[in-house]
Amino acid sequence: MKLLLSALLLGSTLFSVVLSAKEKYFVVERESESVAVIEDGLAKRHMEHMHNMNHGIIKFDGDDAYLISRDGYVVKFDPKTEKKEAEYKTSKSAIGFVIGKHYIAVANYDDKSVDILTRDLKPIDKIVTGSKNVGIKIYKNYLIFAEMDKDKVAVLKDENAGKGLPKFKRYKEFNVGKMPFDAMIEGDTYIVGFFLDKGFGVIDLDKMQYKMIKVTAEENKPVLKVPHFGFWSLSKDKTFIPAVGDNKVLVYDKKFHWIKNITTQGLPVFTSLSPDKKYLAVTFSGKDFPTIQIIDTKTLKIIKTFTFKGKVLHVRWSKEYPKLYVSVNDANQVNVIDTNDWYLEREIFQVKHPSGIFLYRTENKK
Repeated sequence: MKLLLSALLLGSTLFSVVLSAKEKYFVVERESESVAVIEDGLAKRHMEHMHNMNHGIIKFDGDDAYLISRDGYVVKFDPKTEKKEAEYKTSKSAIGFVIGKHYIAVANYDDKSVDILTRDLKPIDKIVTGSKNVGIKIYKNYLIFAEMDKDKVAVLKDENAGKGLPKFKRYKEFNVGKMPFDAMIEGDTYIVGFFLDKGFGVIDLDKMQYKMIKVTAEENKPVLKVPHFGFWSLSKDKTFIPAVGDNKVLVYDKKFHWIKNITTQGLPVFTSLSPDKKYLAVTFSGKDFPTIQIIDTKTLKIIKTFTFKGKVLHVRWSKEYPKLYVSVNDANQVNVIDTNDWYLEREIFQVKHPSGIFLYRTENKK
Protein backbone atom coordinates (compact mmCIF):
# COMPACT_ATOMS: atom_id res chain seq x y z
CA MET A 1 0.00 0.00 0.00
CA LYS A 2 2.83 2.42 0.89
CA LEU A 3 4.56 1.64 -2.41
CA LEU A 4 1.32 2.25 -4.32
CA LEU A 5 0.75 5.55 -2.51
CA SER A 6 4.32 6.65 -3.20
CA ALA A 7 3.93 5.78 -6.87
CA LEU A 8 0.71 7.76 -7.09
CA LEU A 9 2.28 10.78 -5.41
CA LEU A 10 5.31 10.56 -7.69
CA GLY A 11 3.07 10.33 -10.76
CA SER A 12 1.08 13.34 -9.62
CA THR A 13 4.28 15.33 -9.02
CA LEU A 14 5.70 14.40 -12.41
CA PHE A 15 2.43 15.35 -14.09
CA SER A 16 2.53 18.76 -12.37
CA VAL A 17 6.10 19.36 -13.51
CA VAL A 18 5.27 18.49 -17.11
CA LEU A 19 2.10 20.59 -17.03
CA SER A 20 3.81 23.69 -15.66
CA ALA A 21 6.59 23.34 -18.23
CA LYS A 22 4.15 23.55 -21.12
CA GLU A 23 1.08 25.55 -20.17
CA LYS A 24 0.31 28.63 -18.11
CA TYR A 25 -3.13 30.23 -17.85
CA PHE A 26 -3.67 33.96 -17.45
CA VAL A 27 -7.17 34.69 -16.16
CA VAL A 28 -8.69 38.18 -16.26
CA GLU A 29 -10.03 39.17 -12.84
CA ARG A 30 -12.86 41.35 -14.03
CA GLU A 31 -13.47 43.60 -11.02
CA SER A 32 -9.96 43.82 -9.56
CA GLU A 33 -7.70 45.40 -12.21
CA SER A 34 -5.68 42.19 -11.99
CA VAL A 35 -4.83 38.92 -13.73
CA ALA A 36 -4.57 35.55 -11.99
CA VAL A 37 -1.84 33.12 -13.06
CA ILE A 38 -2.76 29.43 -12.95
CA GLU A 39 -0.15 26.67 -13.07
CA ASP A 40 -0.34 23.03 -12.00
CA GLY A 41 -4.07 23.42 -11.39
CA LEU A 42 -3.60 26.17 -8.78
CA ALA A 43 -3.84 29.97 -8.76
CA LYS A 44 -0.20 30.71 -8.00
CA ARG A 45 0.11 34.49 -8.39
CA HIS A 46 -1.76 37.69 -9.32
CA MET A 47 -0.58 40.46 -11.62
CA GLU A 48 -1.83 43.69 -10.07
CA HIS A 49 -2.51 47.22 -11.39
CA MET A 50 -3.52 46.13 -14.90
CA HIS A 51 -6.24 48.82 -15.25
CA ASN A 52 -9.96 48.26 -15.98
CA MET A 53 -10.29 44.53 -16.69
CA ASN A 54 -13.91 44.53 -17.84
CA HIS A 55 -13.56 42.77 -21.21
CA GLY A 56 -9.76 42.65 -20.82
CA ILE A 57 -7.99 40.75 -23.62
CA ILE A 58 -4.53 39.11 -23.62
CA LYS A 59 -2.53 37.97 -26.67
CA PHE A 60 0.86 36.30 -27.01
CA ASP A 61 3.55 36.45 -29.66
CA GLY A 62 6.75 34.56 -28.95
CA ASP A 63 8.05 35.71 -25.57
CA ASP A 64 5.93 38.86 -25.66
CA ALA A 65 2.50 39.21 -24.07
CA TYR A 66 0.12 42.13 -24.49
CA LEU A 67 -3.02 43.10 -22.61
CA ILE A 68 -5.65 45.66 -23.55
CA SER A 69 -7.88 47.17 -20.88
CA ARG A 70 -11.36 48.60 -21.24
CA ASP A 71 -10.10 52.10 -20.38
CA GLY A 72 -7.69 52.25 -23.29
CA TYR A 73 -4.39 50.97 -21.89
CA VAL A 74 -2.11 48.58 -23.73
CA VAL A 75 0.25 46.72 -21.41
CA LYS A 76 3.26 44.67 -22.47
CA PHE A 77 4.49 42.00 -20.06
CA ASP A 78 6.81 39.01 -19.95
CA PRO A 79 4.63 35.85 -19.76
CA LYS A 80 7.46 33.91 -18.12
CA THR A 81 8.34 36.34 -15.33
CA GLU A 82 4.88 38.01 -15.34
CA LYS A 83 6.58 41.40 -15.04
CA LYS A 84 5.10 44.49 -16.68
CA GLU A 85 7.52 45.91 -19.25
CA ALA A 86 5.66 48.88 -20.73
CA GLU A 87 2.24 50.47 -20.99
CA TYR A 88 0.61 53.14 -23.15
CA LYS A 89 -2.84 54.73 -23.04
CA THR A 90 -4.34 55.05 -26.52
CA SER A 91 -7.77 56.46 -25.60
CA LYS A 92 -10.52 56.38 -23.00
CA SER A 93 -11.95 53.19 -24.53
CA ALA A 94 -10.13 50.64 -26.68
CA ILE A 95 -11.94 47.64 -28.17
CA GLY A 96 -9.33 45.41 -29.83
CA PHE A 97 -5.75 45.07 -31.05
CA VAL A 98 -3.48 43.04 -33.32
CA ILE A 99 0.21 42.18 -33.16
CA GLY A 100 2.34 42.69 -36.28
CA LYS A 101 5.99 41.78 -36.76
CA HIS A 102 7.13 45.33 -36.03
CA TYR A 103 4.07 46.99 -34.52
CA ILE A 104 0.90 46.85 -32.43
CA ALA A 105 -2.31 48.31 -33.86
CA VAL A 106 -5.14 49.31 -31.49
CA ALA A 107 -8.74 49.99 -32.53
CA ASN A 108 -10.26 52.74 -30.38
CA TYR A 109 -13.90 53.44 -29.59
CA ASP A 110 -13.62 56.62 -27.64
CA ASP A 111 -11.49 59.01 -29.67
CA LYS A 112 -12.38 57.44 -33.05
CA SER A 113 -8.89 56.48 -34.11
CA VAL A 114 -6.47 53.61 -34.68
CA ASP A 115 -3.14 53.79 -32.86
CA ILE A 116 0.03 52.29 -34.34
CA LEU A 117 2.68 51.53 -31.71
CA THR A 118 6.08 49.87 -31.69
CA ARG A 119 6.35 46.43 -30.13
CA ASP A 120 7.64 48.28 -27.03
CA LEU A 121 4.55 50.52 -27.06
CA LYS A 122 6.12 53.71 -28.33
CA PRO A 123 3.71 55.74 -30.53
CA ILE A 124 4.27 55.67 -34.29
CA ASP A 125 1.03 57.11 -35.62
CA LYS A 126 -2.56 57.90 -34.63
CA ILE A 127 -4.88 57.45 -37.60
CA VAL A 128 -8.03 59.52 -37.08
CA THR A 129 -11.04 57.80 -38.66
CA GLY A 130 -14.00 59.80 -37.35
CA SER A 131 -15.65 56.52 -36.33
CA LYS A 132 -15.67 53.93 -33.61
CA ASN A 133 -13.39 51.18 -34.92
CA VAL A 134 -13.81 47.42 -34.51
CA GLY A 135 -12.77 44.11 -36.04
CA ILE A 136 -9.10 45.00 -36.56
CA LYS A 137 -7.04 42.36 -38.41
CA ILE A 138 -3.73 41.93 -40.28
CA TYR A 139 -3.25 40.35 -43.72
CA LYS A 140 0.19 40.45 -45.33
CA ASN A 141 1.09 44.18 -45.45
CA TYR A 142 -2.50 45.30 -44.92
CA LEU A 143 -4.30 46.46 -41.80
CA ILE A 144 -8.08 45.99 -42.01
CA PHE A 145 -10.76 47.30 -39.66
CA ALA A 146 -14.44 48.22 -39.68
CA GLU A 147 -15.60 51.81 -39.19
CA MET A 148 -18.75 51.28 -37.19
CA ASP A 149 -20.25 54.77 -37.58
CA LYS A 150 -19.57 55.00 -41.33
CA ASP A 151 -20.76 51.56 -42.53
CA LYS A 152 -17.34 51.01 -44.08
CA VAL A 153 -14.37 48.65 -43.93
CA ALA A 154 -11.01 50.38 -44.32
CA VAL A 155 -7.89 48.74 -45.72
CA LEU A 156 -4.56 50.39 -44.94
CA LYS A 157 -1.36 49.40 -46.72
CA ASP A 158 2.11 49.50 -45.21
CA GLU A 159 4.21 51.50 -47.68
CA ASN A 160 7.34 50.06 -46.07
CA ALA A 161 6.14 46.56 -47.06
CA GLY A 162 6.81 45.07 -43.65
CA LYS A 163 10.44 46.19 -43.55
CA GLY A 164 10.93 47.88 -40.21
CA LEU A 165 8.39 50.24 -38.68
CA PRO A 166 5.20 50.53 -40.74
CA LYS A 167 3.95 53.56 -42.66
CA PHE A 168 0.24 53.01 -43.21
CA LYS A 169 -1.78 54.78 -45.85
CA ARG A 170 -5.44 54.29 -46.72
CA TYR A 171 -5.43 51.88 -49.65
CA LYS A 172 -9.08 51.02 -50.15
CA GLU A 173 -12.44 51.22 -48.44
CA PHE A 174 -15.64 49.28 -48.89
CA ASN A 175 -19.21 50.38 -48.31
CA VAL A 176 -20.66 47.48 -46.35
CA GLY A 177 -23.76 46.65 -44.29
CA LYS A 178 -25.30 48.79 -41.60
CA MET A 179 -23.27 49.25 -38.42
CA PRO A 180 -20.41 46.73 -38.72
CA PHE A 181 -19.48 45.54 -35.24
CA ASP A 182 -17.10 42.59 -35.37
CA ALA A 183 -14.98 40.65 -37.81
CA MET A 184 -12.86 37.56 -38.29
CA ILE A 185 -10.24 36.60 -40.83
CA GLU A 186 -9.72 33.17 -42.35
CA GLY A 187 -6.96 32.83 -44.92
CA ASP A 188 -7.37 35.67 -47.42
CA THR A 189 -10.99 36.34 -46.41
CA TYR A 190 -12.15 39.10 -44.05
CA ILE A 191 -15.67 38.46 -42.73
CA VAL A 192 -17.58 41.30 -41.07
CA GLY A 193 -20.90 41.17 -39.22
CA PHE A 194 -23.51 43.90 -38.73
CA PHE A 195 -25.90 45.05 -36.05
CA LEU A 196 -28.56 46.22 -38.47
CA ASP A 197 -28.31 43.93 -41.52
CA LYS A 198 -29.44 40.31 -41.83
CA GLY A 199 -26.20 38.75 -42.99
CA PHE A 200 -22.49 39.46 -43.15
CA GLY A 201 -19.93 40.86 -45.55
CA VAL A 202 -17.01 39.01 -47.11
CA ILE A 203 -13.91 40.69 -48.55
CA ASP A 204 -11.46 38.78 -50.74
CA LEU A 205 -8.23 40.47 -49.68
CA ASP A 206 -6.25 39.24 -52.67
CA LYS A 207 -8.77 40.47 -55.22
CA MET A 208 -10.00 43.32 -52.99
CA GLN A 209 -13.60 42.44 -53.77
CA TYR A 210 -16.62 42.64 -51.44
CA LYS A 211 -19.88 40.71 -51.36
CA MET A 212 -22.81 40.40 -48.96
CA ILE A 213 -24.01 36.99 -47.77
CA LYS A 214 -27.47 36.47 -46.31
CA VAL A 215 -27.42 33.75 -43.66
CA THR A 216 -30.47 31.50 -43.67
CA ALA A 217 -31.58 28.40 -41.82
CA GLU A 218 -34.62 26.12 -42.19
CA GLU A 219 -37.11 26.99 -44.91
CA ASN A 220 -34.79 29.78 -46.08
CA LYS A 221 -35.62 31.88 -43.00
CA PRO A 222 -33.07 34.64 -42.37
CA VAL A 223 -30.93 34.67 -39.26
CA LEU A 224 -31.96 37.94 -37.66
CA LYS A 225 -28.62 38.94 -36.19
CA VAL A 226 -25.09 37.61 -36.57
CA PRO A 227 -23.32 37.50 -33.17
CA HIS A 228 -19.73 38.45 -32.38
CA PHE A 229 -17.34 36.46 -34.54
CA GLY A 230 -15.19 35.75 -31.52
CA PHE A 231 -17.99 33.37 -30.56
CA TRP A 232 -18.05 31.47 -33.88
CA SER A 233 -16.23 28.16 -34.17
CA LEU A 234 -14.72 26.88 -37.42
CA SER A 235 -13.86 23.22 -37.89
CA LYS A 236 -12.42 21.72 -41.07
CA ASP A 237 -15.80 21.34 -42.77
CA LYS A 238 -18.34 23.13 -40.53
CA THR A 239 -19.10 26.56 -39.08
CA PHE A 240 -20.87 26.72 -35.70
CA ILE A 241 -22.71 29.93 -34.83
CA PRO A 242 -24.59 30.61 -31.57
CA ALA A 243 -28.02 31.98 -32.49
CA VAL A 244 -28.99 35.36 -31.07
CA GLY A 245 -32.20 35.22 -29.06
CA ASP A 246 -32.88 31.53 -29.74
CA ASN A 247 -31.87 28.32 -27.96
CA LYS A 248 -29.93 26.92 -30.90
CA VAL A 249 -26.44 26.51 -32.30
CA LEU A 250 -26.59 26.95 -36.08
CA VAL A 251 -24.44 24.62 -38.18
CA TYR A 252 -23.34 25.47 -41.73
CA ASP A 253 -20.83 24.10 -44.20
CA LYS A 254 -17.85 26.26 -45.14
CA LYS A 255 -19.83 27.89 -47.97
CA PHE A 256 -22.55 28.82 -45.47
CA HIS A 257 -25.13 26.34 -46.66
CA TRP A 258 -27.31 25.38 -43.70
CA ILE A 259 -26.83 21.87 -42.26
CA LYS A 260 -28.70 21.75 -38.97
CA ASN A 261 -29.90 23.66 -35.91
CA ILE A 262 -28.85 22.05 -32.63
CA THR A 263 -31.39 22.80 -29.89
CA THR A 264 -29.62 23.76 -26.65
CA GLN A 265 -30.71 24.16 -23.04
CA GLY A 266 -30.60 27.96 -23.13
CA LEU A 267 -29.66 30.99 -25.21
CA PRO A 268 -26.10 30.33 -26.42
CA VAL A 269 -23.51 33.07 -26.16
CA PHE A 270 -20.10 31.51 -26.78
CA THR A 271 -18.92 28.40 -28.65
CA SER A 272 -15.43 26.95 -28.41
CA LEU A 273 -13.98 24.02 -30.35
CA SER A 274 -11.60 21.53 -28.78
CA PRO A 275 -8.11 21.49 -30.34
CA ASP A 276 -8.89 18.21 -32.17
CA LYS A 277 -12.20 19.71 -33.41
CA LYS A 278 -14.17 16.74 -32.01
CA TYR A 279 -16.14 18.67 -29.40
CA LEU A 280 -17.80 22.05 -29.04
CA ALA A 281 -18.35 23.74 -25.67
CA VAL A 282 -21.34 26.10 -25.51
CA THR A 283 -22.02 28.74 -22.83
CA PHE A 284 -25.32 30.51 -22.18
CA SER A 285 -26.92 33.71 -20.90
CA GLY A 286 -29.91 34.40 -18.65
CA LYS A 287 -31.12 31.67 -16.31
CA ASP A 288 -28.69 29.19 -17.92
CA PHE A 289 -25.60 31.33 -17.26
CA PRO A 290 -24.18 28.65 -14.88
CA THR A 291 -24.42 25.90 -17.55
CA ILE A 292 -22.23 24.67 -20.38
CA GLN A 293 -23.07 21.91 -22.84
CA ILE A 294 -20.72 19.75 -24.90
CA ILE A 295 -21.62 18.90 -28.51
CA ASP A 296 -20.10 16.07 -30.55
CA THR A 297 -19.17 17.76 -33.85
CA LYS A 298 -19.53 14.54 -35.83
CA THR A 299 -22.99 13.47 -34.64
CA LEU A 300 -24.08 17.07 -33.87
CA LYS A 301 -25.63 15.85 -30.62
CA ILE A 302 -25.25 17.13 -27.05
CA ILE A 303 -23.29 14.56 -25.07
CA LYS A 304 -22.84 16.28 -21.70
CA THR A 305 -24.26 19.12 -19.60
CA PHE A 306 -22.48 20.75 -16.66
CA THR A 307 -23.99 23.24 -14.21
CA PHE A 308 -21.69 25.30 -11.98
CA LYS A 309 -22.05 27.46 -8.86
CA GLY A 310 -22.27 30.76 -10.73
CA LYS A 311 -22.18 32.48 -14.10
CA VAL A 312 -19.85 31.00 -16.71
CA LEU A 313 -18.12 33.80 -18.64
CA HIS A 314 -15.45 31.96 -20.62
CA VAL A 315 -13.93 28.57 -21.39
CA ARG A 316 -10.52 27.50 -22.66
CA TRP A 317 -9.40 24.07 -23.87
CA SER A 318 -5.95 22.85 -22.95
CA LYS A 319 -3.85 22.16 -26.03
CA GLU A 320 -1.71 19.53 -24.34
CA TYR A 321 -4.02 17.71 -21.96
CA PRO A 322 -7.64 16.44 -21.89
CA LYS A 323 -8.92 19.40 -19.88
CA LEU A 324 -11.38 22.25 -20.28
CA TYR A 325 -10.97 25.34 -18.06
CA VAL A 326 -14.16 27.22 -17.12
CA SER A 327 -14.34 30.67 -15.48
CA VAL A 328 -17.20 30.78 -12.96
CA ASN A 329 -17.40 34.49 -12.30
CA ASP A 330 -19.54 35.05 -9.21
CA ALA A 331 -18.28 31.87 -7.52
CA ASN A 332 -14.69 33.20 -7.74
CA GLN A 333 -13.51 29.92 -9.23
CA VAL A 334 -11.95 28.42 -12.33
CA ASN A 335 -13.21 24.86 -12.73
CA VAL A 336 -11.44 22.15 -14.70
CA ILE A 337 -13.29 19.41 -16.60
CA ASP A 338 -11.65 16.12 -17.54
CA THR A 339 -12.52 15.74 -21.24
CA ASN A 340 -11.68 12.06 -21.49
CA ASP A 341 -14.35 10.92 -19.03
CA TRP A 342 -16.33 14.20 -18.79
CA TYR A 343 -16.36 14.92 -15.08
CA LEU A 344 -15.48 17.93 -12.90
CA GLU A 345 -11.89 17.24 -11.93
CA ARG A 346 -10.90 20.35 -10.00
CA GLU A 347 -12.15 23.63 -8.54
CA ILE A 348 -9.48 26.34 -8.48
CA PHE A 349 -9.98 28.98 -5.80
CA GLN A 350 -8.23 32.30 -5.06
CA VAL A 351 -9.44 33.76 -8.38
CA LYS A 352 -11.44 37.00 -8.11
CA HIS A 353 -14.42 37.32 -10.49
CA PRO A 354 -12.73 35.52 -13.39
CA SER A 355 -13.72 36.13 -17.01
CA GLY A 356 -11.39 35.64 -19.99
CA ILE A 357 -8.95 32.70 -19.82
CA PHE A 358 -5.82 32.97 -21.99
CA LEU A 359 -3.36 30.13 -22.57
CA TYR A 360 0.40 30.65 -22.87
CA ARG A 361 2.35 27.65 -24.10
CA THR A 362 6.01 27.79 -23.12
CA GLU A 363 7.15 25.35 -25.83
CA ASN A 364 5.17 26.59 -28.83
CA LYS A 365 5.12 30.29 -28.00
CA LYS A 366 2.33 31.49 -30.26
